[in-house]
Amino acid sequence: MIDKRVASMAEALAGIADGSTVLVGGFGAVGQPNALIDGLIEQGAKDLIIVANNAGMDAKVGLPRLMAAGRARKLVCSFPRGSTVFDELYKAGRIELEVVPQGTLAERIRAAGAGIPAFYTPTGVGTKLAEGKEQRHVGGRDCILEHALKADVALVEAWRADRWGNLTYKGSGRNFNPVMAAAATLTVVQSQHIDELGALDPEAVVTPGIFVSRVLHVPYGNPPPGNRRADVARPEAKR
Repeated sequence: MIDKRVASMAEALAGIADGSTVLVGGFGAVGQPNALIDGLIEQGAKDLIIVANNAGMDAKVGLPRLMAAGRARKLVCSFPRGSTVFDELYKAGRIELEVVPQGTLAERIRAAGAGIPAFYTPTGVGTKLAEGKEQRHVGGRDCILEHALKADVALVEAWRADRWGNLTYKGSGRNFNPVMAAAATLTVVQSQHIDELGALDPEAVVTPGIFVSRVLHVPYGNPPPGNRRADVARPEAKR
């Protein structure tokens, strides 16, 4: 029987190694899997390459906490400003930065999930972002070659999930999460609701379970569940 639900944070993040490239979903503060980020801090993996839309917002929550704990070696993002944590670490030479235009970042991740190794884009031509990259004239425009961004781990927040790992998202929570879910070897999901198998409308499923490795029930505003199988076995009690 396929059941990708896990009962604890430790089980959800087991096996994440030092030096892993980790995709972190979210757009600003929306859709960011903060419980999983906190769990990653407790898990202890270090020397991580973090790929996210931005560097986080509140210094006490999410990515800034991870960076302040000294666990990230490099940040790949579109907007490195937001919290003072990254600014201080970068100025001190304690973290590396790779800036990627937002559309290019999304497409590099999507390409990895689709099995596309690289693509040409006009974005960045004539700027420092084009330095060292192959250039070609395509369709009447100068373009640069960008490579797919495949990761070891993706941390994702979903609105609803079932035991097969099928996912739906709510509002702007459907941002980087779907493309990231498909672009990693290990995809770990924190979901606000867990539904019985068959309860999700197939037309509403954005991420098929084939891309998902583990699902942890994290109701909004609540701490992640402990080692109580009831948290994942009786989803109707959480709605």
